[in-house]
Amino acid sequence: MSGDRELQAAGITDPALRAAYLRCRELNGRHGKTYYLAARLLTAAQRPPVHALYGFARMADDVVDTGAGVPVSERERRLAELERQLFAGLTDGGCDHPVIAAVVDTVGRYGIAHSYFHDFLASMRMDLSVTGYSSMADLAVYMKGSAEVIGLQMLPVLGTCVPRAEAEPAAMALGRAFQLTNFLRDVGEDLDRGRVYLPEDTLAAHGVDRELLIRSRAEGRTPRRIRAALAELVAQTRQVYRSAAPGIPLLAARSRPCVCTAFRLYSGILDLIERSDHDVLARRVVVSRPRRLAVALPGLARATVAGWADRGH
Repeated sequence: MSGDRELQAAGITDPALRAAYLRCRELNGRHGKTYYLAARLLTAAQRPPVHALYGFARMADDVVDTGAGVPVSERERRLAELERQLFAGLTDGGCDHPVIAAVVDTVGRYGIAHSYFHDFLASMRMDLSVTGYSSMADLAVYMKGSAEVIGLQMLPVLGTCVPRAEAEPAAMALGRAFQLTNFLRDVGEDLDRGRVYLPEDTLAAHGVDRELLIRSRAEGRTPRRIRAALAELVAQTRQVYRSAAPGIPLLAARSRPCVCTAFRLYSGILDLIERSDHDVLARRVVVSRPRRLAVALPGLARATVAGWADRGH
């Protein structure tokens, strides 16, 4: 289904607003292939708000991770301007920015708490100055804004079959599990940006420090002690997925295929890391397109059945 038909299903008719949503859809399709594929399993009306939330998060992330040639002070200024425009739009009920307009509309339509965006942007600011985390507890402070609130933003769009508060802890855990998976997959790329998102105390317990990670990245190898530390962190991340799984049945039936597919695809990245014997410094493991499709196709069938049930057929 094309973006225009999705917008029609969502009741979005204003031309400028439609253009903003389509811009977010394009960002999602280009940068978030797994996320975009999972979103295809939602109803047509649900997809535009999901793209809008992704589009804003992507834009903020791009500001923070602009090339090393851009001074931190300039990135701080751009992030502050993004925040100013967002909250001005939320206050005024509209915005001319080609991405922020869509997220402002989505927040208004679904009653998403503004505080979630405060928390998200606070974590984005941390990326401008914080380059490492002493413990998982310290990392959890960052993930509250960078991952857990993303799950909370999504809940009103996904819908629940229980009071929303009952589903919130699992939604937060799933956001955290996805982010921890990204941290494990992207160790090398994060090192290139001067950051380590792996807890220093866990690394130290295996005789690993930042200097060893940097040297091993440059040499294109992953020593045994780094593999052992990564194995421990993979096991911890699997536990987070287990804590998130009971939340899927709490979602509206029409949304479960999408979240099940995202759950399987992201947790499958941990399988790939293990199959590579945790060799993530020399290369980035990715879920192949055939694998993404193999996981998504059963979800598509379930989504079709759920859609008919929602319409009373």
